[in-house]
This record gives sequence, C-alpha cells and structure tokens, in this order.
Amino acid sequence: MPQFDHSSSIDALLDLAAYPIHRPDTPEGRALMRRCREELADSGMFNLADFVRPDALAACVGELKPLLAEGAFRHARRHDIYFGAPQPDLPAGHGARREIETSNRTVTGDRTAGTIVRRIYDWPALAAFLAATMGKARLFPMADPLACLNVMGYGDGEGLNWHFDRSQFTVTLLLQMPESGGEFEYRRNLRAEGEPNYDGVARLLAGEDPEVRSVALSAGTLNVFAGRNTAHRAAPTLGVRDRIVAVMSFVEQPDVMFSAAERVGFYGRAD
Repeated sequence: MPQFDHSSSIDALLDLAAYPIHRPDTPEGRALMRRCREELADSGMFNLADFVRPDALAACVGELKPLLAEGAFRHARRHDIYFGAPQPDLPAGHGARREIETSNRTVTGDRTAGTIVRRIYDWPALAAFLAATMGKARLFPMADPLACLNVMGYGDGEGLNWHFDRSQFTVTLLLQMPESGGEFEYRRNLRAEGEPNYDGVARLLAGEDPEVRSVALSAGTLNVFAGRNTAHRAAPTLGVRDRIVAVMSFVEQPDVMFSAAERVGFYGRAD
C-alpha cells in the first residue's frame, strides 16, 4: 500500500488550487460555486474531476481494499426500482414492478475511522460547500454510525441497478474504476412530484427508453447528483479490478439516524 502521511494538511489530499471550496468568498471560490450551481440546474449533476490528488487516491484505495476483502457486508438482492417502497397506484403485474438485481460489498461508516476518505468526509468545508451549491442553509454529516459513509465495492458482474434516491441529492467520491463497465447511467426526470410515470418506468426497465444517458467518470471525481426523480444505476463491472466508490451522506438536520430495520436491510446488522 502506498505510504501517506496522515498528519498532512487537507491540501495534500485534495486539489484545492483547482477547487477552492474552502475559500467561498474569493473570486475563484465564487466562480466555482457559480459553475457547480449552473451545472446542477442544467444537467442535474456536477463533477469535480481529479478532486483527490493522485498520491492520496492511491493510498486511500490501499486502505480500503483490505476492508472490502474482509468483513464487508455482501449485499445481494432482487428488488424493484423503488426498493420495495409502497406504490399504491401501481397495478399488480405492471412492467414498473419488474424485478432487477443489485450486488456489491459495503464497508460501513464505523469501519472507516482513521482512513483518508473519512477525513475528507468529516472536513467541515466540504459540507459547507455542498450546502451552498444545493441552496441549503446548512448540511450535517449523518449521525448514523453505519450509514454516514459507505464504501461500495463492485466486482466482476456486480452493479447497483436502477433506482430512485430517497434524498434530493447524492454525493459520491469515485475511488477506482474497473477494467471496463461500471458506467454511470441515468434517465433524467423520469418522474415528477405527483406524476410517477409508471409506463415510462416500465419502458426504462425493458431497455426501451432512448433518453438514457451514460457517463464514464474518472477515479478521484467528486460527483453531486439530483436523483430523487432521475432513475440511475451503475452498470455491471467487468474484469478483475473492482469499482470502488464512497457514498457520503449529508443531511439538513443533526442527529439523523436510520431505523434498526433499515440498518439490517442495508448492512445485515442493526449496530
């Protein structure tokens, strides 16, 4: 594993010259904020490519590989696009109820203590920057020790299948791409508040939606994505090198926790 000095400044981890998220009141910081807000409004996402410096990225992956290999929760389930959330107006047998499969390994937040990715997640300037780009008064790291920060590993044939997010925005940090596959695929605004568009969902799941888009992100990219009404997935990974991504949960209120049932469903344990 590459050696890295954990006492180094945050600037040794992140390219803050290119992305001065910690200096929002400077001309450079304001320009970055404006660009991110515009991209979020126009396309439903923004990306900060090479956000993590190469040496720090290599060391970060080196820290996480043993955690993914030993003790990570193996998450494999068949589900609909709603992950079982009730859809009372959806008729039985409708194509929008089609079952799909998700599989990966998950490292929970309580196992990330002392890692580079945890240091990035806990850095207050990151939460402040994200709140500003999303138009929120404030964001907090999630209090739930399991759900706050998850590291997902996708091996050969594994992927996160089609779904809608429960939260308005999702924040991920892509740490390693596979040899092939693993592209981020999405269908923007497939549904709207009060308009579930079940027939459109059925066409998507049948592979018949021409508006699906795909983007191949590079390792080290911070991605912010509005996924509540945009269906999306990580295509299956191909080859021996894992796709590794950190999912960072930020919330608008302090002390937010998953229920015990949710923890068991996502991580196989309640505490």
